[in-house]
Amino acid sequence: MEISADELRNVLNNVLKKHKDLRTEGFALESCRSMIALMDTDGSGRINLDEFRHLWNKIKSWQKIFKHYDADHSGTINSYEMRNAVQDAGFRLNNQLYDIITMRYADRNMNIEFDSFICCFVRLEGMFRAFNAFDKDGDGIIKLNVFEWLQLTMYA
Repeated sequence: MEISADELRNVLNNVLKKHKDLRTEGFALESCRSMIALMDTDGSGRINLDEFRHLWNKIKSWQKIFKHYDADHSGTINSYEMRNAVQDAGFRLNNQLYDIITMRYADRNMNIEFDSFICCFVRLEGMFRAFNAFDKDGDGIIKLNVFEWLQLTMYA
């Protein structure tokens, strides 16, 4: 009762085919690997039904945000809309991080497609979750050795 990144990709892309308004070619395998990494609580490289349900709810929530900002129904949002979408999702970032998101996830026209949008949100969610796990006293500062850092960032 667990699914791999390949299986997750098939499930999600079959669902996306029904959403013509998103105008996406579907999720890339790497995107699904990131989703698995976010939800994989036991380190198996697969997610169970409960983990899938949690991921599914996040994707639906993020999809609503994407559709809200894709007012022209182009299938993309611009970098300015992305800032607002990130804030609406509950992530608080500084201007430098918004610029990094644009460089990483936007195309040459500064537009972000649905797949990239979800990848960005999966990455942010995972990074905040990992940071909070290490921030035992809640002061916003963590200390990691190189192996802890690599473990956090390699599977993210």
